[in-house]
Amino acid sequence: MAATCQIMCDSTCDFTAEQAERENIRILPFHYVEAGKPDGGLSGDDDLFQSRSAHEFYDAIRRGAMPMTSQPSQLEYDEAFQAAYESGVPTVMFCISSGLSGGYQGACASLERLKEAHPNEEVRIYVIDSLIASTSLTLLLEEACRQRDAGLNAEQLVMWAEEARYHVHTIFMVDNLDALHRGGRLPKGVAVIGDALDVKALLHFNLDGTLGIRGVARGRKKGIRKIVDFFEKTRELEPYGHVVAVGDADAPDDGYAVASVLREFDPELAVSRPTIGPTIGSHVGPGMVSCCFWGHDRRSDKQISKVKGVTRG
Repeated sequence: MAATCQIMCDSTCDFTAEQAERENIRILPFHYVEAGKPDGGLSGDDDLFQSRSAHEFYDAIRRGAMPMTSQPSQLEYDEAFQAAYESGVPTVMFCISSGLSGGYQGACASLERLKEAHPNEEVRIYVIDSLIASTSLTLLLEEACRQRDAGLNAEQLVMWAEEARYHVHTIFMVDNLDALHRGGRLPKGVAVIGDALDVKALLHFNLDGTLGIRGVARGRKKGIRKIVDFFEKTRELEPYGHVVAVGDADAPDDGYAVASVLREFDPELAVSRPTIGPTIGSHVGPGMVSCCFWGHDRRSDKQISKVKGVTRG
């Protein structure tokens, strides 16, 4: 049976190129560049680690590389949406959280131009602000593919996604907060205090898609334990069952440690192990470990710990 709609996503999801092809998803790449380097430094398109391996990318950061990221250009959005329009297949575009990047706004601006160019025709292309990113966007996108394959049309998929995004729970630990500060995702005071106290920050997504602090832990082992504790206390089996995504930024031992403990807690648990891609990796640096799963509607939470940052590409 032919799909009722096609799915697009920017490269801030943690799909592999093979997975994107298998699921028939068009990936629109972000870009990363190390400014001021005569040879370009650590630069390229976020092609889901096809040009360089994850280890090569993160090892360059360990050696001092400091890449910055940019969203797709307006021309890139225009070309992608024009191709989707000409295909005649309704399209749903999933974007990184508007609380972290201007990608959603860029996609919306491009879509508006396309609609203005075809004022008398129905343009069935839709742009979704996921309000999440990276491993959590991977989890949402994987389920979106299942919903599409089960028969949801574009409009139904949009309605589903705009509710489902609030049921994705995320907790992730980073080795060093400085990279997030440099990219404008954390204020300097938070980064300095965290690094000075030698604590590992445990972060999550607020309802508006910005980053919030869930807690702190002294050392990675205690941080991993807190990640597992959060999963055990928060996850729900309905409506999507025993599913969790555990991502890492060139820290496979820690990722597998989290996955192993989770499987002990729930032997039926299906654990996917995505690798944090170059766009997000440029901001979190090597060593990040994330745990994302389905749970209650986060809009019912009474408290939101917000860490304001600058919205960038």
